Amino acid sequence: MNWVRFRPKKLEKLLRQQGLMGNSYRILYGDTKDLPGMVKEAMSKPMSLYDDNIAPRLVPFFLETIKKHGKKSFIWLGPRPQVFIMDPELIKEVFSKNYLYQKRHSNPLTKFLTQGLVSQEGDKWAKHRKIINTAFHLEKLKHMLPSFCLSCTEIISKWENIVSVEGSHKIDVWPHLQQLTSDVISRTAFGSSYEEGRRIFELQKEQAQHIMEAMRSVYIPGWRFLPTKRNRRMKEIERDVHALIRGIIDKRMKAMKAGEANNEDLHGIMLESNFKEIEQHGDKDFGLSIEEVIQKCKLFYFAGQESMAVLLVWTLILLSRHQDWQTRAREEVLQIFGSRKPDFDGLNHLKIELREAEAEGFVNLKQEKMSIEEYALMFT
Repeated sequence: MNWVRFRPKKLEKLLRQQGLMGNSYRILYGDTKDLPGMVKEAMSKPMSLYDDNIAPRLVPFFLETIKKHGKKSFIWLGPRPQVFIMDPELIKEVFSKNYLYQKRHSNPLTKFLTQGLVSQEGDKWAKHRKIINTAFHLEKLKHMLPSFCLSCTEIISKWENIVSVEGSHKIDVWPHLQQLTSDVISRTAFGSSYEEGRRIFELQKEQAQHIMEAMRSVYIPGWRFLPTKRNRRMKEIERDVHALIRGIIDKRMKAMKAGEANNEDLHGIMLESNFKEIEQHGDKDFGLSIEEVIQKCKLFYFAGQESMAVLLVWTLILLSRHQDWQTRAREEVLQIFGSRKPDFDGLNHLKIELREAEAEGFVNLKQEKMSIEEYALMFT
């Protein structure tokens, strides 16, 4: 009764006393019954390629709440209120005072997808960040460029083969670009264990779908222990991913001890950094455990694949809308690289800049800044 009724009503009273407005709390479900319906309706309508305002499509319920109750408002995700923060100064305060505003995950099922930096605080977060950060130094990233090129070449070859057979062809690039980013992560994260990496990605992708379905409904404490079809499958995926990553780690550690390891992929760099940290302090507590390394490997997939695929699709949309910039970009690439494969030094000589693009109307940086402030509510 405290979880379902008394505590939510007390929180609602406190929020209203502080000047925030929102729907009255409804037992157990809150606003979760209204939210998916509005998203489904928004997604059923076609989206104009000439409309950059995607918020009504992605978060229609949030925008409707703000329209109805103002910028100082809240919604109910089950028995928990979620407050919208749209004032840039308040957002700055939340991010800078992480000792007050700590991470909290309402649905324990998210642990099946990934843990690590996304859920850690304080000294533990700092330790893990220090070890992982080594993998993202510029000199380390340079060695990964051939993997990027190989994955891109494979996708372009697929497109060229389709077009050469039919003369012209309409291609849905979204699944291809999803495959591209997953291949890049598999190669840069696991190197020679690329095929195993792809299998891990496929399982993580399925796991993410199960997590999203679970998060659209109210989580009832203890529900994850029931032997439902979805719960059984999620646990099976967790075991399979754990076993695959553990196998890769064991092989890499044997190779490292034998002096045969190639530590130019993210996985190898992270293990090497971890060993150095332990040796430097003479205490294994200063490094990561095997379980923590496994969680970091899962995080590589979860954090990188979808976001980069979306960015590539949006880039193609912008270039198709502004074909003069598409022509200029192509000419610059051909001028610098010709028929050569891209290399790091050549990439540094690509000079078409965002400010120049803004001056000619390709993008509006001021509007982008306003959008960031307006959509900051999505990060609550």
